[in-house]
Amino acid sequence: MAQETSIAYDQVINICKDLFLKKTKDYGTAWRILRLSSITDQIFIKAQRIRTLEEKKVSKVGEDITSEYIGIVNYCIIAILQSELGEETGTELSVEEVALLFDQKVQETKELMYAKNHDYGEAWRDMRISSLTDLILMKILRVKQIEDNQGQTLASEGIKANYQDMLNYSVFALIKLTDKHESN
Repeated sequence: MAQETSIAYDQVINICKDLFLKKTKDYGTAWRILRLSSITDQIFIKAQRIRTLEEKKVSKVGEDITSEYIGIVNYCIIAILQSELGEETGTELSVEEVALLFDQKVQETKELMYAKNHDYGEAWRDMRISSLTDLILMKILRVKQIEDNQGQTLASEGIKANYQDMLNYSVFALIKLTDKHESN
């Protein structure tokens, strides 16, 4: 099962990375101007939209849940990059540099997924997609609280770990959506 998860994870990430790099070619790295709190709010908007679509079952905008989860993956990468790059790294990064940084952050996050999957026995496979959405929303609220506390925590993991968890939950949801679509 772990090998199957690794392959599916990479397939989902490749879709997300392809879009990320295309948008980088279109817009450059305009996202470098965003503060972490703004990125957190963007993730919140996407997760809240997913939850609304799950409950109402109707989209008036046309974008589906899949595209929103892809957006969460990519905004989580942006958040991790922003938290680590700092202001001294200029606003504009080359597409090649962005691709390398994307791969590095995904690899770190995938290693976290492997560790948690080992300990939890791939429990996510038996979860509902709506539960993954709720976990993302909970993590967003945690990040907002940490941000409000100027990044200080007493007994909790930091912001990066929360972004990594949200990224992994989104990948899991995308794997489940792909599996559901293929079985229909």
